[in-house]
Amino acid sequence: MPWQHLSKVNEDDMTKENILIKIQDILADQFEIERDSVTMQAKLYDDLELDSIDAVDLLVKMKEFIPGKVDPEMFKKARTIEDVVELLHPMVQNS
Repeated sequence: MPWQHLSKVNEDDMTKENILIKIQDILADQFEIERDSVTMQAKLYDDLELDSIDAVDLLVKMKEFIPGKVDPEMFKKARTIEDVVELLHPMVQNS
C-alpha cells in the first residue's frame, strides 16, 4: 500500500479529520506542499497554488479511499480544502 509511510489513519474510520490528514499526506508527498499549509481554510488555487489539473490529480489519488465512482464535476465549485473534505466525507461514510 503506497500510503503506509504516511500518517497513520484508520481507513475504516474516515472522519473529516482523517480525510484532511489523507489530503495533507497526498499534497505533501505528491505535490511538495508544506503539510502545515494544508488547513481546512486553505484556498486550493490561491493559498496552495493548485491548478485544475492538480485538483483532478488529488481526486485521483483520493480514489483509493473512496468507494465507487467519483464525478469530478462535483468538485468544480470547491475552493477550499474544507469544501473538498465536505464533498468527500459522505462518499467515504457510505462505504
